[in-house]
Amino acid sequence: MSEFAHRMETMAGTAEVVKNLFAALGDPELISLGIGAPASEALPVDIVREITNDVLRLDTRGIEALQYGPVMGVKDLREVVAEQLLAPKGVKTDADHIMITVGGLEAISLTCQLFINPGDVILVESPTFVHAVETFEMFEARCIGVRMDDDGMEVEDLENKIRQYHPKMIYTIPTFQNPTGRTLSQARRKRVAELSAMYDVLVLEDDPYRDIRYSGEDLLPIKSFDTTGNVILGNSFSKIFSAGSRIGYIVGNDRVMEMLQRAKTASNSQTSMLPQIQCAEFFKRGYYEKHHKLICDLYRERRDVMMECLDKYFPEGTKHTRPDGGLFTWAELPGGLNTTELLKEAVSRKDVKVSYIAGEKFFTDGERITNCMRISFGAVPPDKIRIATERLGRMFCSKL
Repeated sequence: MSEFAHRMETMAGTAEVVKNLFAALGDPELISLGIGAPASEALPVDIVREITNDVLRLDTRGIEALQYGPVMGVKDLREVVAEQLLAPKGVKTDADHIMITVGGLEAISLTCQLFINPGDVILVESPTFVHAVETFEMFEARCIGVRMDDDGMEVEDLENKIRQYHPKMIYTIPTFQNPTGRTLSQARRKRVAELSAMYDVLVLEDDPYRDIRYSGEDLLPIKSFDTTGNVILGNSFSKIFSAGSRIGYIVGNDRVMEMLQRAKTASNSQTSMLPQIQCAEFFKRGYYEKHHKLICDLYRERRDVMMECLDKYFPEGTKHTRPDGGLFTWAELPGGLNTTELLKEAVSRKDVKVSYIAGEKFFTDGERITNCMRISFGAVPPDKIRIATERLGRMFCSKL
């Protein structure tokens, strides 16, 4: 067999982590605090069935749904994005500057296709979304971490590293960040846009959790402060409509959209039509507002139970974030506990049987921090959150 491309070696470590994210789904006895999936109760099955039965007719949108479609995506869905999801958040744009993608991950991949050459530097939050790093490594980029605190990425460290490394791109998840649940403050969002303009560096604002805020004040996206077109905004419908639909969107200026169309046609020509139409009709028929309240109430309850249980069951000295939205919290364990080493035991022990994501692989450029873990609460009912955290906490305490 011919040799695999060099990129397959560079992404091996992160690819293994991503594979393990989904592997736990196959064990019915395991309680997974690892996978960042939406709750099953947050999937609008009955509504989508009703919409699908309606649109899959010859006299409505049946032919359109099953035929090839436009590279940019279904126009009424792009209009929904502009009018219902972006305008209220301070981003003024139109359908011509929005492309519908295959989930939020394709927005990341397409941006890399447009801009990233082997050896380019990408500044990322430390820690950051491991799946995005896998994509960056596939394009043979070098990821450099930027320090974070409770208000997100530290902009002083960001500017220092812009000067030091001359990056091609800054990648940030500013709202309820994956993996930490932290949110970049409003002042820092504005500053990131200013630094982007000052140093002429691209910003990829990946914001798939923004619309599931259930406490605290809403914040404007970095894109709303963009004066140069250097900020590209990516998002997803996975958390507010359907993860299985695999649809997202990307927002950019004229030149970016022109080049995105070239990259999209070379990749897959278009995003599947049926889920685009289902999603467009979901919003146009007025279902989103009630559904949005449902999912926010659902995740708020699970967040609150998780916070209570971490404080109650985890070892004394554990630190964890308290997110205002999203699906994740980030815990730092005391006493030199190594979450990477303890994960196999947590998954295999019959008196534990709980999975989580060890934090080590969320750090880039060789930084080795082993006492951290990403905990996902969105897909886990409150009773199972209590069981899982008590089991994990008991195991962790026994190691001190």
